[in-house]
Amino acid sequence: MAWFAKRLLGILLVLLEIMFLIFIMLRVIPGDPASVLLNEHVSPAAIEKLTVSMGLDKSLSEQFIDYLKDALRGDFGLSYYLHKNVGELIYEAFPYTARLACMAAVFAWSFGIVSGIVSVMYHDRILDYLFRGLSLLGISVPIFMVAMFLQYLIYYRLGMLPLNFNGSFVSLLLPAVALGWDSAGSVARITRSQLMEQMGEPYIDTAKAKGLYFSRAVLRHALRNAILPVITVMALQLSGMLSGAVITESIFGVPGIGRLALTAIQTRDMPLLQGTVLFSAFLIAVGNLLADLINSILDPRRGLK
Repeated sequence: MAWFAKRLLGILLVLLEIMFLIFIMLRVIPGDPASVLLNEHVSPAAIEKLTVSMGLDKSLSEQFIDYLKDALRGDFGLSYYLHKNVGELIYEAFPYTARLACMAAVFAWSFGIVSGIVSVMYHDRILDYLFRGLSLLGISVPIFMVAMFLQYLIYYRLGMLPLNFNGSFVSLLLPAVALGWDSAGSVARITRSQLMEQMGEPYIDTAKAKGLYFSRAVLRHALRNAILPVITVMALQLSGMLSGAVITESIFGVPGIGRLALTAIQTRDMPLLQGTVLFSAFLIAVGNLLADLINSILDPRRGLK
């Protein structure tokens, strides 16, 4: 219980620091949000009136205190550009991001773990080199290149899946693969390295000496001991996916948290950007907490420290 309270306090402090940093950064960037919302031909009096109504005429300390008080009540303000409550916008966008992230996670974890296992079973053979190359591509190639390649190959050349998101499950397949490609490469490399480390342990030699097939030694014994670091990485990856895939959602037109954040950046919508960044930071913090809990459950020797 003390461990949980300590971690929870740490999360709250991190979120407070992020709130302060994003608040300051948005206000030191050149430009006036009121001018952006109106246009260059509007009179200075109109801009000044809007500035006062938005509370931007107050000092930075007063603005931050007001924002902090509202945030503690669950009120993240009104979007300057979309003219809706920021909390409602995040609530509407998050289900799309959650569906995309879950599909991407299933692809990444399935492909990554299977690739790592196959690489070990066929060590220094063609399949090993093939899957090691694919995992390296997953880590090295940027998401936007993967996304555009999938659009070109699957939609333009093969005509198999929708180009952009249209609300259906099928239209999420391409963005899910694009989003999960990098994570799949990481999981594959970690799975392979952990399995190779376990294959050198004495208990594997004992299992093989008793006549156990190599494949069974990998799946029944080595994988059980190698999976802990992989699960930790997987928990962190899911929180990262849930926090908003800006590039993937923008390319495929998914109306999720990432696309909402991009809209806020393009329109200098400070309440919306602050809300999306804070929500993303919260998800990442929860993912870290979840990873620690999983570590402690799967390996009690580590304890909750």
